[in-house]
Amino acid sequence: MQSVSRWLQVVPVWWRHALADVRGGSRYFNAASLERIGERVTASEREHTGQIRVCIETHLPASDLWRFVTQGTPIPQLTRQRAQTQFAQWRVWDTEQNNGVLIYLLLAERAIEVVADRGINAHVSPEQWHNLVQQMQAAFKQSAFEAGLVMSVAAVTELLKPHFPMTAASLGHLNELSDAPQLI
Repeated sequence: MQSVSRWLQVVPVWWRHALADVRGGSRYFNAASLERIGERVTASEREHTGQIRVCIETHLPASDLWRFVTQGTPIPQLTRQRAQTQFAQWRVWDTEQNNGVLIYLLLAERAIEVVADRGINAHVSPEQWHNLVQQMQAAFKQSAFEAGLVMSVAAVTELLKPHFPMTAASLGHLNELSDAPQLI
C-alpha cells in the first residue's frame, strides 16, 4: 500500500518535468523577452558593483529526479541544490567582491531560488530574499514571467546599491558575468 501511495506522488512530478522538457522554456520566455531581461541586468549593474545572473531551467535533470524517486529527496531540497549547483557552474561565487547573485527559476515546479554570495549575505537578511521570492511568485501566478524576473532584478538592484555602490573609483569595474539570462 505504501508503494502505491509513493507512486501516486512520483508520477505527477515525473510527468511535469518530462512535459516541461518537451515544451521548453520558449513557452514562457521568447528571445525578445530574454533580451529585455538581460538589458535590465546590464542597466542594474551600472548602479552598483554587484553581479547578477539569471538562470531559467525548464526541468530538473533525470539524475535529480531519480534522487526524488529512489531516495525520496523533497523537490524543494532538490531545487535549492540545483540552484546552488548553477551558482557554482556559472561562477557567480567567483566575483572579485563576493557580491554575485543568482536568480534561479525552475519552470517545471514554478520554483524560485535566490543564491547570493557571502559578501552580500553579510548585508541582506534571509527575510529580504524571502520577500523578493514571494513578489516573484505573485507575478508568476498571473503568468507575468518576464515582468516577475524584471521586478526581481530591480529588487536585487535596490538591495545591492547601499552595500556595493558604484563610485568614481569603481566606474571602470569589469562586468565579471554575462548579463544574458541562461535558459537551460
